[in-house]
Amino acid sequence: MSATLLLPLVALAASLLTFVSGFGLGTVLLPAFALFLPLPQAVALTAVVHLLNNAFKFALLRTHVHRPTLLAFGLPAIAGAFLGAWMLGRLGDLEPLYHGARHAVGPLQVTIALLMALFALLELSPALKSLRFDARWRTVGGLVSGLFGGLSGHQGALRSMFLVHGGLSKEGYVATGTAIGLLVDLARIPVYLTALDLAALRAHAGLMSVCVLAAFAGAWWGRKLLPSLTYRGVQLAVAVLLLAIAAGLLGGVI
Repeated sequence: MSATLLLPLVALAASLLTFVSGFGLGTVLLPAFALFLPLPQAVALTAVVHLLNNAFKFALLRTHVHRPTLLAFGLPAIAGAFLGAWMLGRLGDLEPLYHGARHAVGPLQVTIALLMALFALLELSPALKSLRFDARWRTVGGLVSGLFGGLSGHQGALRSMFLVHGGLSKEGYVATGTAIGLLVDLARIPVYLTALDLAALRAHAGLMSVCVLAAFAGAWWGRKLLPSLTYRGVQLAVAVLLLAIAAGLLGGVI
């Protein structure tokens, strides 16, 4: 299947999933982009789609944002996102560690692959899935989830661990998580752009625009279906995909 067809479909489905689970768009879209583009470009394009989709969702749900949680969690997440995005640039500049099946595998590929495997295990393991932290850990949670958000875009699963038992309504949980994700995106994207070839990114502007529109459609649909949707089966499928892409990165296939 071509990138023009596959990536918008993935963006739509992942955006819909995000409304239910608090994670989804970056987790699913990054591996899909990585199938067709170099990993640093895939991370940057995923971040742009994630940013615009979060802005759209924030406009839909802004009245439900819980401001104390946003401040306690979101401000440390901004600091973590800056650090993670800086680490992404530095890892991309390092020499390859070994040669895989098709091309060299460097520290960036290994790091992203291990993070993907970690978040896949978070979805597959009942013990890890049930792990929760109370409000005392929100500052630490914001810093750590922001760090992973800046490094690979995988922040939603960790964020959910710290927010899900925060006494928020379903709408407040989704809205506040969206606002925090938006802050992380605003922090990390400028750092990405200073380290990447902007001409290469502009070459994919059309594809990125279609993905953004598809993600908007998924967000709008997700808001309508929020009261009735379940997502465990989709999460398991995502976990399997993450493990497959992680293996491909480590093996030098992707």
